[in-house]
Amino acid sequence: MMGPAHSLSGAAAWLGVGAATAAAGHPMPWPVLVVGALICAGAALAPDLDHKAATISRAFGPISRALCGIVDKLSYAVYKATRKPADPRRTGGHRTLTHTWLWAVLIGGGASALAVLGGRWAVLGLLFVHMVLAVEGLLWRAARVSSDVLVWLLGATSAWILAGVLDQPGNGANWLFDAPGQEYLWLGLPIVLGALVHDIGDALTVSGCPILWPIPVGRKRWYPVGPPKAIRFRAGSWVELKVLMPVFMLLGGVGGAAALNVI
Repeated sequence: MMGPAHSLSGAAAWLGVGAATAAAGHPMPWPVLVVGALICAGAALAPDLDHKAATISRAFGPISRALCGIVDKLSYAVYKATRKPADPRRTGGHRTLTHTWLWAVLIGGGASALAVLGGRWAVLGLLFVHMVLAVEGLLWRAARVSSDVLVWLLGATSAWILAGVLDQPGNGANWLFDAPGQEYLWLGLPIVLGALVHDIGDALTVSGCPILWPIPVGRKRWYPVGPPKAIRFRAGSWVELKVLMPVFMLLGGVGGAAALNVI
Protein backbone atom coordinates (compact mmCIF):
# COMPACT_ATOMS: atom_id res chain seq x y z
CA MET A 1 0.00 0.00 0.00
CA MET A 2 0.95 3.65 -0.29
CA GLY A 3 1.96 5.95 2.57
CA PRO A 4 -1.40 7.62 3.32
CA ALA A 5 -3.24 4.29 3.51
CA HIS A 6 -0.53 2.84 5.76
CA SER A 7 -0.75 5.81 8.14
CA LEU A 8 -4.55 5.74 8.26
CA SER A 9 -4.51 2.01 9.00
CA GLY A 10 -1.97 2.56 11.79
CA ALA A 11 -4.03 5.29 13.46
CA ALA A 12 -7.19 3.20 13.14
CA ALA A 13 -5.43 0.19 14.67
CA TRP A 14 -4.37 2.09 17.81
CA LEU A 15 -7.83 3.63 18.18
CA GLY A 16 -9.19 0.08 17.96
CA VAL A 17 -6.82 -0.95 20.76
CA GLY A 18 -8.15 1.98 22.76
CA ALA A 19 -11.71 0.73 22.25
CA ALA A 20 -10.68 -2.77 23.32
CA THR A 21 -8.99 -1.56 26.52
CA ALA A 22 -12.03 0.57 27.37
CA ALA A 23 -14.27 -2.47 26.89
CA ALA A 24 -11.93 -4.46 29.15
CA GLY A 25 -12.29 -1.88 31.92
CA HIS A 26 -8.84 -0.28 31.58
CA PRO A 27 -9.48 2.75 29.36
CA MET A 28 -6.63 4.85 28.00
CA PRO A 29 -6.41 8.47 29.11
CA TRP A 30 -7.21 10.63 26.09
CA PRO A 31 -3.59 11.85 25.68
CA VAL A 32 -2.41 8.23 25.39
CA LEU A 33 -5.09 7.57 22.81
CA VAL A 34 -4.11 10.60 20.74
CA VAL A 35 -0.34 10.21 21.07
CA GLY A 36 -0.51 6.46 20.47
CA ALA A 37 -2.61 6.94 17.33
CA LEU A 38 -0.14 9.49 15.95
CA ILE A 39 2.88 7.32 16.79
CA CYS A 40 1.20 4.30 15.22
CA ALA A 41 0.37 6.34 12.11
CA GLY A 42 4.02 7.34 11.82
CA ALA A 43 5.36 3.89 12.63
CA ALA A 44 3.16 2.43 9.89
CA LEU A 45 5.48 4.12 7.37
CA ALA A 46 8.71 2.87 8.93
CA PRO A 47 8.99 -0.59 7.29
CA ASP A 48 9.47 1.16 3.94
CA LEU A 49 12.83 2.34 5.23
CA ASP A 50 14.17 -0.19 2.73
CA HIS A 51 12.82 1.77 -0.28
CA LYS A 52 14.50 4.95 -1.55
CA ALA A 53 11.28 6.20 -3.18
CA ALA A 54 9.06 5.73 -0.11
CA THR A 55 7.49 8.54 1.91
CA ILE A 56 9.86 7.94 4.81
CA SER A 57 12.89 8.44 2.56
CA ARG A 58 11.84 12.07 2.00
CA ALA A 59 10.76 12.78 5.57
CA PHE A 60 14.14 13.85 6.98
CA GLY A 61 15.96 14.98 3.86
CA PRO A 62 19.46 13.64 3.16
CA ILE A 63 19.57 11.80 6.51
CA SER A 64 16.57 9.59 5.77
CA ARG A 65 17.61 9.07 2.14
CA ALA A 66 21.03 7.86 3.26
CA LEU A 67 19.49 5.67 5.95
CA CYS A 68 17.12 4.12 3.40
CA GLY A 69 20.09 3.21 1.23
CA ILE A 70 21.86 1.55 4.16
CA VAL A 71 18.76 -0.39 5.25
CA ASP A 72 18.12 -1.51 1.68
CA LYS A 73 21.62 -2.96 1.43
CA LEU A 74 21.38 -4.56 4.88
CA SER A 75 18.01 -6.12 4.04
CA TYR A 76 19.32 -7.47 0.76
CA ALA A 77 22.35 -8.96 2.49
CA VAL A 78 20.15 -10.69 5.07
CA TYR A 79 17.89 -11.98 2.31
CA LYS A 80 20.79 -13.48 0.35
CA ALA A 81 22.29 -15.02 3.48
CA THR A 82 19.06 -16.69 4.65
CA ARG A 83 17.10 -17.51 1.50
CA LYS A 84 16.19 -21.12 0.73
CA PRO A 85 16.43 -22.62 -2.76
CA ALA A 86 12.75 -21.93 -3.51
CA ASP A 87 13.01 -18.24 -2.61
CA PRO A 88 13.37 -16.14 -5.79
CA ARG A 89 16.49 -14.18 -6.60
CA ARG A 90 16.26 -10.46 -5.95
CA THR A 91 18.18 -7.32 -6.83
CA GLY A 92 17.21 -5.24 -3.77
CA GLY A 93 16.02 -5.47 -0.19
CA HIS A 94 12.54 -3.96 -0.42
CA ARG A 95 9.86 -5.97 1.39
CA THR A 96 12.30 -8.27 3.11
CA LEU A 97 13.85 -7.72 6.55
CA THR A 98 11.89 -4.62 7.57
CA HIS A 99 8.60 -6.26 6.61
CA THR A 100 8.75 -9.06 9.19
CA TRP A 101 7.30 -9.60 12.64
CA LEU A 102 10.80 -9.90 14.06
CA TRP A 103 11.78 -6.44 12.81
CA ALA A 104 8.58 -4.97 14.28
CA VAL A 105 9.30 -6.47 17.69
CA LEU A 106 12.94 -5.38 17.63
CA ILE A 107 12.25 -1.74 16.75
CA GLY A 108 9.39 -1.55 19.23
CA GLY A 109 11.49 -3.09 21.98
CA GLY A 110 14.38 -0.80 21.10
CA ALA A 111 12.11 2.25 21.29
CA SER A 112 10.81 1.21 24.71
CA ALA A 113 14.34 0.66 25.99
CA LEU A 114 15.42 4.03 24.62
CA ALA A 115 12.47 5.77 26.28
CA VAL A 116 13.32 4.21 29.64
CA LEU A 117 17.10 4.55 29.52
CA GLY A 118 17.32 7.87 27.68
CA GLY A 119 14.86 9.84 29.77
CA ARG A 120 12.89 12.86 28.60
CA TRP A 121 15.10 13.76 25.64
CA ALA A 122 14.82 10.25 24.26
CA VAL A 123 11.04 10.43 24.60
CA LEU A 124 11.03 13.79 22.82
CA GLY A 125 13.19 12.32 20.04
CA LEU A 126 10.85 9.37 19.54
CA LEU A 127 7.82 11.65 19.51
CA PHE A 128 9.48 14.05 17.04
CA VAL A 129 10.36 11.31 14.54
CA HIS A 130 6.90 9.79 14.63
CA MET A 131 5.07 13.13 14.58
CA VAL A 132 6.95 14.07 11.40
CA LEU A 133 6.10 10.71 9.85
CA ALA A 134 2.46 11.07 10.91
CA VAL A 135 2.28 14.48 9.21
CA GLU A 136 3.89 13.04 6.07
CA GLY A 137 1.41 10.16 6.03
CA LEU A 138 -1.87 11.65 7.23
CA LEU A 139 -1.43 15.11 5.70
CA TRP A 140 0.55 13.97 2.68
CA ARG A 141 -0.91 16.47 0.22
CA ALA A 142 -0.11 19.42 2.48
CA ALA A 143 3.29 17.96 3.37
CA ARG A 144 4.21 17.54 -0.30
CA VAL A 145 3.72 21.27 -1.02
CA SER A 146 5.24 22.49 2.26
CA SER A 147 8.93 22.88 2.98
CA ASP A 148 10.63 20.15 4.98
CA VAL A 149 11.55 22.71 7.63
CA LEU A 150 7.89 23.55 8.27
CA VAL A 151 7.04 19.87 8.67
CA TRP A 152 9.96 19.40 11.06
CA LEU A 153 8.90 22.44 13.09
CA LEU A 154 5.38 21.07 13.31
CA GLY A 155 6.75 17.71 14.43
CA ALA A 156 9.04 19.29 17.04
CA THR A 157 6.29 21.54 18.40
CA SER A 158 3.82 18.67 18.56
CA ALA A 159 6.34 16.44 20.32
CA TRP A 160 7.11 19.10 22.95
CA ILE A 161 3.43 19.87 23.63
CA LEU A 162 2.34 16.23 23.74
CA ALA A 163 5.19 15.24 26.06
CA GLY A 164 4.16 18.04 28.40
CA VAL A 165 0.54 16.89 28.36
CA LEU A 166 1.50 13.27 29.03
CA ASP A 167 3.67 14.32 31.95
CA GLN A 168 0.71 15.84 33.79
CA PRO A 169 -0.67 13.63 36.60
CA GLY A 170 -3.39 11.32 35.34
CA ASN A 171 -2.71 12.03 31.67
CA GLY A 172 -1.10 8.76 30.86
CA ALA A 173 2.70 8.70 31.05
CA ASN A 174 2.27 5.87 33.57
CA TRP A 175 -0.92 4.50 32.02
CA LEU A 176 0.40 0.96 31.64
CA PHE A 177 3.67 0.83 33.58
CA ASP A 178 3.90 2.79 36.82
CA ALA A 179 7.24 1.66 38.23
CA PRO A 180 9.70 4.54 38.70
CA GLY A 181 11.52 5.22 35.45
CA GLN A 182 9.24 2.96 33.39
CA GLU A 183 6.44 5.41 32.71
CA TYR A 184 7.14 5.57 28.98
CA LEU A 185 7.82 1.87 28.47
CA TRP A 186 4.50 1.65 26.60
CA LEU A 187 5.78 3.83 23.74
CA GLY A 188 7.08 0.75 21.95
CA LEU A 189 3.59 -0.75 21.66
CA PRO A 190 2.17 1.60 18.99
CA ILE A 191 5.48 1.28 17.12
CA VAL A 192 5.21 -2.51 16.99
CA LEU A 193 1.55 -2.27 16.04
CA GLY A 194 2.22 0.27 13.29
CA ALA A 195 4.90 -1.92 11.71
CA LEU A 196 2.69 -5.03 11.84
CA VAL A 197 -0.28 -3.18 10.35
CA HIS A 198 1.99 -1.99 7.53
CA ASP A 199 3.01 -5.59 6.86
CA ILE A 200 -0.58 -6.80 6.86
CA GLY A 201 -1.52 -4.03 4.44
CA ASP A 202 1.30 -5.00 2.09
CA ALA A 203 0.24 -8.65 2.34
CA LEU A 204 -3.05 -7.67 0.69
CA THR A 205 -1.25 -6.45 -2.42
CA VAL A 206 -0.08 -8.44 -5.43
CA SER A 207 3.42 -9.19 -4.09
CA GLY A 208 2.39 -10.32 -0.61
CA CYS A 209 4.66 -9.80 2.41
CA PRO A 210 7.15 -12.12 4.19
CA ILE A 211 5.74 -11.35 7.64
CA LEU A 212 6.65 -14.74 9.11
CA TRP A 213 10.42 -14.63 8.46
CA PRO A 214 12.58 -16.30 9.72
CA ILE A 215 10.00 -19.06 10.16
CA PRO A 216 10.12 -21.22 7.00
CA VAL A 217 6.96 -22.11 5.12
CA GLY A 218 7.43 -25.13 2.90
CA ARG A 219 10.56 -24.66 0.79
CA LYS A 220 10.67 -20.90 1.35
CA ARG A 221 11.99 -18.85 4.25
CA TRP A 222 10.73 -15.58 2.74
CA TYR A 223 7.22 -16.81 2.02
CA PRO A 224 5.01 -13.95 0.70
CA VAL A 225 2.01 -14.18 3.03
CA GLY A 226 -1.27 -12.94 1.57
CA PRO A 227 -4.84 -13.84 0.64
CA PRO A 228 -5.67 -15.72 -2.59
CA LYS A 229 -4.13 -13.85 -5.52
CA ALA A 230 -7.55 -13.33 -7.11
CA ILE A 231 -8.51 -10.82 -4.40
CA ARG A 232 -5.19 -8.99 -4.06
CA PHE A 233 -4.75 -5.48 -5.48
CA ARG A 234 -1.96 -3.27 -6.72
CA ALA A 235 -0.55 -0.57 -4.42
CA GLY A 236 -2.17 2.78 -5.20
CA SER A 237 -5.10 1.20 -7.06
CA TRP A 238 -8.73 2.29 -6.74
CA VAL A 239 -9.32 -0.47 -4.17
CA GLU A 240 -6.86 1.18 -1.81
CA LEU A 241 -7.96 4.77 -2.50
CA LYS A 242 -11.72 4.35 -2.82
CA VAL A 243 -12.42 1.41 -0.53
CA LEU A 244 -9.73 0.79 2.07
CA MET A 245 -8.92 4.38 3.03
CA PRO A 246 -12.58 5.30 3.72
CA VAL A 247 -12.93 2.04 5.68
CA PHE A 248 -9.86 2.91 7.78
CA MET A 249 -11.29 6.37 8.49
CA LEU A 250 -14.64 4.91 9.52
CA LEU A 251 -13.07 2.25 11.74
CA GLY A 252 -10.78 4.82 13.32
CA GLY A 253 -13.70 7.12 14.08
CA VAL A 254 -15.74 4.33 15.64
CA GLY A 255 -12.74 3.05 17.60
CA GLY A 256 -11.91 6.50 18.92
CA ALA A 257 -15.50 7.16 19.97
CA ALA A 258 -15.67 3.81 21.73
CA ALA A 259 -12.32 4.39 23.45
CA LEU A 260 -13.61 7.70 24.81
CA ASN A 261 -16.95 6.16 25.84
CA VAL A 262 -18.86 8.38 23.43
CA ILE A 263 -20.64 5.35 22.03
